[in-house]
Amino acid sequence: MSKMYKLTLLILLLVSSFVFAQKTYKVSGKVTSQQTGEELIGANVYVKGLAIGAAADVNGNYEFKVPEGSYTIVCSYIGFEAAQLLNVNVTNNMDLDFELKDYAFSLSVEVIADRARERETPVAFTNIDKKEVEFKLGSQDVPMVLNTTPSVYATQQGGGAGDARVNMRGFNQRNIAIMINGVPVNDMENGWVYWSNWDGVGDAVSSMQIQRGLSAVNLAVASVGGTMNVITDPTAASFGGKFKQEIGNDGFFKSTIAVNSGVIDDKFAVSAVLVKKQGNGLIDKAWTDAMAYYFGASYNINASNRVELYALGAPQRHGQNLYRQNAAAYSHDYAKNVLGYSEGALNKFKEVGRTFNQNWAPVNSSYAGQQWSYGIFSSKGGAIDRYDSEFISERENFFHKPIVNLNWYSVLADDLSLYTTAYWSGGHGGGTGAFGKIHSFDANGKVGGENYKFYYGQSPWTRDWNTTIAMNSGAAGDYYVDKSKLTKEDGQSLGILRNSRNDQWTYGLISKAFYKVSDNFKASFGVDTRIAEIDHYRQVRDLLGGQFYLYTGNDFDTPEQQKKRLGDKLAFDFTNTVGWLGGFLQGEYTEGDITAYGTGGVSTINYTYTNHFKKAADGNEVFTETDNIFGYQVKGGASYRLTSNLSFYSNAGLVSKVPIFDAVINDVDGSKAENPENEKFASFEAGLNFKSSDGKVAVNANVYHTTWLDRSLSVNTQNLDGTEALVFLKGLDQRHIGVEVEIALMPIRELNLNVVASFGDWKNISDVDAEFKSYDSGTEIIKTFNLYTNNLKVGDQPQTSLVFSATTFPVKGLSLSAIVRHYRDYYSNWNVTGRTNPNDRSQSWKAPNYTVMDFHSAYNLPLELSGVSFQLFAHVFNILDEIYVQDATDNSRFNAYTGNGKAHAADDAEIFFGLPRTFNAGISVMF
Repeated sequence: MSKMYKLTLLILLLVSSFVFAQKTYKVSGKVTSQQTGEELIGANVYVKGLAIGAAADVNGNYEFKVPEGSYTIVCSYIGFEAAQLLNVNVTNNMDLDFELKDYAFSLSVEVIADRARERETPVAFTNIDKKEVEFKLGSQDVPMVLNTTPSVYATQQGGGAGDARVNMRGFNQRNIAIMINGVPVNDMENGWVYWSNWDGVGDAVSSMQIQRGLSAVNLAVASVGGTMNVITDPTAASFGGKFKQEIGNDGFFKSTIAVNSGVIDDKFAVSAVLVKKQGNGLIDKAWTDAMAYYFGASYNINASNRVELYALGAPQRHGQNLYRQNAAAYSHDYAKNVLGYSEGALNKFKEVGRTFNQNWAPVNSSYAGQQWSYGIFSSKGGAIDRYDSEFISERENFFHKPIVNLNWYSVLADDLSLYTTAYWSGGHGGGTGAFGKIHSFDANGKVGGENYKFYYGQSPWTRDWNTTIAMNSGAAGDYYVDKSKLTKEDGQSLGILRNSRNDQWTYGLISKAFYKVSDNFKASFGVDTRIAEIDHYRQVRDLLGGQFYLYTGNDFDTPEQQKKRLGDKLAFDFTNTVGWLGGFLQGEYTEGDITAYGTGGVSTINYTYTNHFKKAADGNEVFTETDNIFGYQVKGGASYRLTSNLSFYSNAGLVSKVPIFDAVINDVDGSKAENPENEKFASFEAGLNFKSSDGKVAVNANVYHTTWLDRSLSVNTQNLDGTEALVFLKGLDQRHIGVEVEIALMPIRELNLNVVASFGDWKNISDVDAEFKSYDSGTEIIKTFNLYTNNLKVGDQPQTSLVFSATTFPVKGLSLSAIVRHYRDYYSNWNVTGRTNPNDRSQSWKAPNYTVMDFHSAYNLPLELSGVSFQLFAHVFNILDEIYVQDATDNSRFNAYTGNGKAHAADDAEIFFGLPRTFNAGISVMF
């Protein structure tokens, strides 16, 4: 493999030397609107008659190289008059700025992804450009770069590649809108985001913008905590490319190749990125084997029409660490000296170390049984060898979810424009786990009785694959496992590995029309339609020594079909569909120093469920369909530029959000809620933005107040005919208020200082006292449901955070940055439906405050070989190797110390420690 990389690098160097044999100079500058001063993102700047040019980035800046000579340089943008400079004599590096005259209502970047504009859009937002992503991310999961923005908390949880999660303002990913090139990518069923699907985003990103709160997005998306807009622009790079090679701790090895055509004669541009990465994992056996790819192309049909095509995907598989542990299992010293454990609590848990992962166990390498997995471009799959012959990962994730979208921009008239994107996403893959009876060791490897191993015994237990394989491959007879006596046939497996599959496709269309009513007022309206079909099923992954697994739960199986072999379905098999239709109307008014906007939108959603294992009364498959469920959003705001340096803004909004699939249909038996309740969110925000005239000081500060009313809760009940049903319960409310501050200072040219502070107060503000009817055994029964949650703090994110960063440029080409993050008031995650005791009003366990420091560096080598330049870079995360709790669950079901009862204490919680010190370093070759 290393020879292949060296050969690739050599070829790139030879090609680059040939292309740039002539002496070249840099032409760069900024493109803005003459009318508003707004940066024109994607404006094309090119040399007339040559295939040399570039497009403006998210700051309106462009840059390309051209051989010495005299040229005509043209700048164009749809909706603006083109500008050209004649007889430009290029003999040195030079700056050329363009101000284009607006002759029609243009399609700016906010059309693509509703991006906020500085000192105009009245929302709290933070921009992160490509340079910053490359400088700080260091090949972590994409959300980790957001930890330097206010009220954002991202962790890598158990440490598996792609297993990150992110919270904003106390809301998890189900209430955060994630958008790539204007397309929502939250799961259509439950709103979640699986970051392993989007690994390529970090390498193809042109810019990211975090809008906190309801945001300026006009689509009906889950933007309550905030919105993450990711833009990958195929025309944002000049001709050339980059090869990047990275290495890191624990065998991490990543190679990236990116090529860009630049804008060719103001017509065509193409970009492509290909990534390959692998590693053993810092956490035990949290290995990764992944690829990522990105392709983008744009074509300017004429002065009024442009089309773009994007494709992004990341086929991957990786070992997971999904099971949190009691803190004492990771470190007795930390549990005793920091968390104050008693000796009894310490003695219950064997110390297995900070990098312990319960989701793998060794196996005799002579076991050659194959595993069933997917194909990269096919959901059918096939038998493969396991990742490593020396161990078996019980929990492995494998998935490929490409997304392709085709964008069309069109200026229909001087005052009317249209933007449309059609997109498709077709993912397949899943996760693995145990099924049936599996032998296990307890923490001390104890064995009790013949052929008996502890299962869910003294934590932390691990799997005993060898004994399980011996049992499955043994002769017919009686076996003991899980304290049970089992009888098996010849060839029958009593315990296996299974795949939980999630195969899906989504089609969507977003179309937005923009009408310039006057120079001061712009109106827009649009539609958003999506349809998705998702197949959920389990299948045999590894028979662990046997020849078949006996499963009798499919009503349609014959006796022979009940013997399940590799790839056969078992446990469940159902198909869900989601149909979505939305529309919006928005107006934006600008007059002098005032900018205001208002948005109104409606949406409707429909769910269906088909169970392929269960027979209905008519003998067919169980089928359930909901009525259309309607939701709406109303929001607006205004900004006022008090002076040339200071602006004020405020916004408010009300959202009625439709419930997720699982809250409406029970996908075990197909029961549904007849009158599902929408969740309601009401939000208010106000802020000040200041920027000094010399650009050395910038301060953004804001306050927010958000209430979450009728948080979705449903319970199972029975209809009069004996069928199952769901009943919605109302009254569970939350309130999120807080203050956010961002300060940027540049005391001298060689030093940038940044301070970010977030102070939140997020808590529940109600109890739930509900009554509902059930017809258990055909008799009407009045049931009560009580939850005692009033004044309990919202968990799973620190409510106070401080971030300080210092970046210095001591010599030309060298950047050094240290980032210090401090977190306080982290209340562990807790289950609201478990708060049924009126005498228990205690807060969930609050984890200790912690501080962690990261370090980043980059050096542009002071040499250029025939147009080829080089950059060295390095990252060190958690440079002081701090031990701290980053994720916690209150009153664990599995890992609590109950010797003193459960009292929301440290010894009752299960946690993930933050990752130990890690590093990432490499070289980039730009050509």
